Amino acid sequence: MSTAASGQQRADGATLLCVFLLMLLIVPARLVISGLPMSITPASVAGLMLGVVWFCCQLVTTLGVAKGRNIARTALFGYATRNYLPADEAEGADRTIVVVFAAICVGIAAVDGIKNLARLDTMLKFMTALIGVVAFIGFVQFAAGFDITKYLALPGLRPVTDDGFVLERASFRRPAGTTGHPIEFGVVCAIGVPLAAHYAYRAKEAGEKSGKWWLCLMIIAAGAVVSLSRSAILGLCLAGIVLMIGWPGRRRVQGLIAAAGFLGVLKVVVPGLIGTLYSLFDSIGDDPSISGRTDDYASAGVQIAKHFLLGRGNGTYLSEKYGPLDNQYLGTLVQNGYIGLACMVFLFLGGMWAAARARALSPDPVVRDLALSLMAAQSIVALGAATFDLLWFSTGTGLTFVLVGASGALLRIAKAQEPALPEMWKAVR
Repeated sequence: MSTAASGQQRADGATLLCVFLLMLLIVPARLVISGLPMSITPASVAGLMLGVVWFCCQLVTTLGVAKGRNIARTALFGYATRNYLPADEAEGADRTIVVVFAAICVGIAAVDGIKNLARLDTMLKFMTALIGVVAFIGFVQFAAGFDITKYLALPGLRPVTDDGFVLERASFRRPAGTTGHPIEFGVVCAIGVPLAAHYAYRAKEAGEKSGKWWLCLMIIAAGAVVSLSRSAILGLCLAGIVLMIGWPGRRRVQGLIAAAGFLGVLKVVVPGLIGTLYSLFDSIGDDPSISGRTDDYASAGVQIAKHFLLGRGNGTYLSEKYGPLDNQYLGTLVQNGYIGLACMVFLFLGGMWAAARARALSPDPVVRDLALSLMAAQSIVALGAATFDLLWFSTGTGLTFVLVGASGALLRIAKAQEPALPEMWKAVR
């Protein structure tokens, strides 16, 4: 009996990506593999293994792995070829090259390893649910000051720091969940908002039980807000604009009412939170964190002038030595030059273009809405890269490449479908 006939779903690229996402989002970011001379997370190792699997599958034609042209895959490989690594500061460069290639392997595994829309749907649902877990852990840190990640120790892993990632801003705690910093936590939660909204509205419009997805959306959105991060708030606003442009009129009204109600509830449940968020932008000119970032531009300009084409080398700009660069675009320009910056921008634009193209090709409203949600999520990534050094953090890096890969997979699948796609969504999940 065949797998399809028996109703069983064999493990495929989506299954392996779910394993990667579990390691990426649930294992605390401060835990790395013991016994290695560099700080490598379990998720990075899983990404490298995905690359090996992808390469082996490309050698044959019987395993159902996609081949052919795809702009998302091209963007991923373009990001790989930009790494210029000098001999100095080799430790940071070695770690970065491993992490970058692991992330690229994850992206290409998503582009070519996800077989159909149902499997892509499964992977994205799993990712959204995991982001909900991360947001819940962060909300517990915020509300109770209890850091559960200190108890998520796994055999063979060691912490790179003994401190938890619960900082403070004004009179509030700033949680980080399982990520490496409250800013990264806020951006990760913001990425989950458009995807959770997609599944909540989709279940509602299909007449299915949607309560779990509305609850997931509320928890993720709360996580983004309590991070007290400008990056997260700006990302939510940008994603909201993207969604409002693509949503039908009725859903736009529902979305605005829901957002207003959500903020009203937060104002009552957490007094002073909304005022603190407002002050983040009202007093931005006097914020020492902003002036500290702009003060680093002069030193960055010196480094750019020395290595303007290929940069000084990926992972070789050490913040403790040269000063922090809380801007991924600027950091990429310093470390990889104008060629590297162009490749990174192409990576972001390639993923968004793939999702937009899939939306344009498909007549199915479910596919179109999923593509719109992926565009909104990736717009948060692109904006976040301008407000902090996104690709220095493992969780943000992993999600960035998963989103690009998922967009490439959606484009490939949309091109291969018939004009109408209703039966595909009835496949085994």
